[in-house]
Amino acid sequence: MDSTIMEAVHLMEAKETNKAIALLEDYLPKADDEDKFTIAELYVQWGFLTEAIDILEELSNRFPKESEIKIMLADVYIEQDNDGEAINLLNEIEEDDPAYVQTLMQLADLYQAQGLFEVAEQKLLTAKNFEPNEAIIDFALGELLFSNGDYRQAITYYEKILPIEKEIANVSINDRLAEAYAASGEYEIALETYQSIDSEDPDTLFKYGFTALHAGRRDIAIQAWKHVIEQDMYYHTAYYQLAKAYEAEEMINEAYETAKQGIQIDEFNKELFFFAGSMAHQLNQEEESEKWVREAVTLDPDYKEAVLFLIELFKQREKEDNIIDLINDIKKMGANDPLYEWELARAYNELESYNNALKHYQEAYNSLKQDSDFLKEYGYFLTEEGRIDNAIQIFKAYLDLQPMDPEIEAFVQRLKHPEDI
Repeated sequence: MDSTIMEAVHLMEAKETNKAIALLEDYLPKADDEDKFTIAELYVQWGFLTEAIDILEELSNRFPKESEIKIMLADVYIEQDNDGEAINLLNEIEEDDPAYVQTLMQLADLYQAQGLFEVAEQKLLTAKNFEPNEAIIDFALGELLFSNGDYRQAITYYEKILPIEKEIANVSINDRLAEAYAASGEYEIALETYQSIDSEDPDTLFKYGFTALHAGRRDIAIQAWKHVIEQDMYYHTAYYQLAKAYEAEEMINEAYETAKQGIQIDEFNKELFFFAGSMAHQLNQEEESEKWVREAVTLDPDYKEAVLFLIELFKQREKEDNIIDLINDIKKMGANDPLYEWELARAYNELESYNNALKHYQEAYNSLKQDSDFLKEYGYFLTEEGRIDNAIQIFKAYLDLQPMDPEIEAFVQRLKHPEDI
């Protein structure tokens, strides 16, 4: 390396960036082509990409057959999100060039990034024609097909690699095979594949748990997800899955404790709060249940499942005032649903606040006029309120939806002809 370039490297190491760059800029007009290429490499290494491009473009124009220059220039274009220029440049490299296969693989990556999966696959298949036994090409084909959801085809390439390499680019081939088998519905084979992997990696263990669950081995799933948490207590999603698995095994105390542990780690996980609330309810801990589910609704006022759960909880405890307060609060925060109007109407009716009940039944009717259960209840409410004509109209709408209900037919006839009773 030229002494001037060495001096610039020492300046850069001493954090004298401006001096290093100025020295190289002064030297460039005198530098030979090899030194220019070295300077371009340093510019890339130091992050001065525009300066590197200027040098590499000049060299590429003068030495159009030098693939090393083209490949480095393409890499810099990619760094600057200029994939189109990189593709054009790499496509200039010819079949007889030693770097041709490497170029095809780089082109495949670029086309895949642009969503041109078929073109990417063709580039890799061409590379495979040149190097039929190269594991990295089979791996690239497997990864491309895997990412595109063609799991069965991906499996054929991963299986070719396995006798040669267990890992490529820090990716476990067995891990990928297990994922591909699971994604294609071959859960038993996927489970066997995961069991052959000696890994403490939380991601691998988490996927192992999911595969075991789908294979009908909830016991293995529970052990896998417990192990995930032991390995990484901040692996948020494992808590919810483990808690759900415990619930399915009717281990409600374990499910509740796991959900509470997860909440300590992930205090913004509305599903965990709701799940903890539902487990507390099953354990007859109603105050705790309300507390957890309220937290879920606080995190997301539009969390309909949690809102309806709270409403049912309040009904069981005859807390109609709480229902009204809850729904009014979430409506102020922008949460709206016709079911909420229906529940408000029911709550006001229970509290004998009939005008308010009527108002909310009318609000709900605008959206629920095709809901036969709602119409039936609304019709009875109107009858109780002495609004017989309105009730008859609502029951008629109900009978249009449920014509085979003789009880309501008879009730409507009695409303029409009370003198016959």
